[in-house]
Amino acid sequence: MKTMKEVMTTNVETCTPDDNVEHAAKLMKEHHIGAVPVIQENNLMGMITDRDIVVRCIAEDKTESSPVTEVMTTDIVTAEPDMDIEKAAKLMASRQIRRLPVVENQQLAGIAALKDLAVDEQTDAKASFALNEISEERQVHH
Repeated sequence: MKTMKEVMTTNVETCTPDDNVEHAAKLMKEHHIGAVPVIQENNLMGMITDRDIVVRCIAEDKTESSPVTEVMTTDIVTAEPDMDIEKAAKLMASRQIRRLPVVENQQLAGIAALKDLAVDEQTDAKASFALNEISEERQVHH
């Protein structure tokens, strides 16, 4: 079974608590990503996602000059580099998350998205299941 260390992205775009929402949004646009870890001295403080910007910034009438710390998610679920990808896919499904930071000794080592876990047919099915679980939970039924 593959581990997170084998599938994670190690060259992660990050921002600091001193950065503002506009800076994080520009990183997302420039690098075609939906989340940016917020780190201080390589310690993971939180994550700011495109959804955080919409829900906690725009919808709450904050400005793009607001610090990322005002809109970031701080209750972050993480994985360790030696976690197997099947366990990671299940964790992502149960917590309804699409991106999983990988932390070693309290330092950000990388990040993995659901698509990164789909590295073979068996795991691809599990990642697909996780993605379906996440997508179904987020749908609002009227």
